[in-house]
Amino acid sequence: RVAVITGAGRGLGRSYALLLASRGAKIIVNDPGVGMKGDGTDAGPAQEVVQEIIAAGGEAVACTESVATAEGGKAIIDCAIENYGRVDIVIHNAGIVRRAMLDEISYDDFESVLDVHLRGGFHVVRPAFPHMKKAGYGRIVMTGSINGLYGNVGAVNYSMAKAGLIGLSNVAALEGAEFGIKSNVILPAAVTRMSEGVDTSAFPPMDPELVAPAVAWLAHESCSVSGEMLASAAGRVARAYAAETPGVYQPSWTVEQIGEQIDAIRNTNEPLIFPPVPTGHLDHLRFSFKMASESKS
Repeated sequence: RVAVITGAGRGLGRSYALLLASRGAKIIVNDPGVGMKGDGTDAGPAQEVVQEIIAAGGEAVACTESVATAEGGKAIIDCAIENYGRVDIVIHNAGIVRRAMLDEISYDDFESVLDVHLRGGFHVVRPAFPHMKKAGYGRIVMTGSINGLYGNVGAVNYSMAKAGLIGLSNVAALEGAEFGIKSNVILPAAVTRMSEGVDTSAFPPMDPELVAPAVAWLAHESCSVSGEMLASAAGRVARAYAAETPGVYQPSWTVEQIGEQIDAIRNTNEPLIFPPVPTGHLDHLRFSFKMASESKS
């Protein structure tokens, strides 16, 4: 298989590249070598990973294009096609950090983070998708974050971008299902360059290598899920998912009635899970419509 891995010059991406290469995948090691704020470029990190893979008997080429533009994303996928004639796996891991409070963040810091994380995911998935559909096979792994699920102080740009990638992955999973394409999200936690400024002294072991097996499984032929999220932190691997309460039906509502019923509306004793694949959005609607029709009968 041929795997494109963005942000593969260091940290998590490097660990993914080394593991997939050790299992026989041909790797496009994509990394422009920017600083954590997205500044500067350095071809060294990507080339070093390539050399490490080749020294171990694997196959890899470096690509220093940026995911931040549509042209860069296409060039990354073109690199796979030109060197290996196919693209089977896309792991979007590239990321930068520009921390700021919601009421202080600049639009430049906001857009720059979305360009790399969120738009970057689209910029590589969009050109890869036709190749995968034609081949009747594909594995897509988007890098989300628990910040995208729960938010975090000083990370509005990062949290919004990571939440958006969940939507991208779900659409890819739905539209790719009939073509053998599976798409999932990894929610990783590891001590890397992104941890700079965070006190990690009390953390348990959180090396990138602890996350890599979950990503490799999501990228593997044997992966049996699509449209899902796996969290991996400090050796724990878990499924994350959206859930709803059964809710309350009334034929009409007043503002006051919402307040009176809010405890019942929010009651989580019997949660509902509508997996995105194959028909999560329709299942949600069907459940809502069923409550309405049963209340009328």
